[in-house]
Amino acid sequence: MSDEYYMKKALQEAKEALKIGEVPIGAVIVCNDSIIAKAHNMTQHLTDVTAHAEMQAITAASYLLGGKYLSECTLYVTIEPCVMCAGALGWTHIKRIVYGAKDSKKGYHIFAPKVLHPKTECLGGIMEKECSHILTAFFKKKR
Repeated sequence: MSDEYYMKKALQEAKEALKIGEVPIGAVIVCNDSIIAKAHNMTQHLTDVTAHAEMQAITAASYLLGGKYLSECTLYVTIEPCVMCAGALGWTHIKRIVYGAKDSKKGYHIFAPKVLHPKTECLGGIMEKECSHILTAFFKKKR
């Protein structure tokens, strides 16, 4: 499967977040060409600032695999991870991170560009337009 295929799955998760009033960010974790975790933002519903889509996906994938390392996995997320999520991803030794839209305000590239594990590959801009649009529309509606 292609990066676009899995990013579409992450976008479906973002739409699930949107349905329940959460910031529409979605994530999936793939291992051996299978989705092993799907998640979306849950910060409002869990009253937990750490309940970002990436954090929820990391927890689910680690539980499924029975270990803390995701060194054979790829995370697909609709927006560039923040510093908190990138730090957690660094600890997982994740193999690859693929994100849609760049986060020019809170993205990890701005504040901590070296936070990921040195072997982690990172690719941005996959379905950037669609990933950016869902967030922009959400915040326009909120204002």
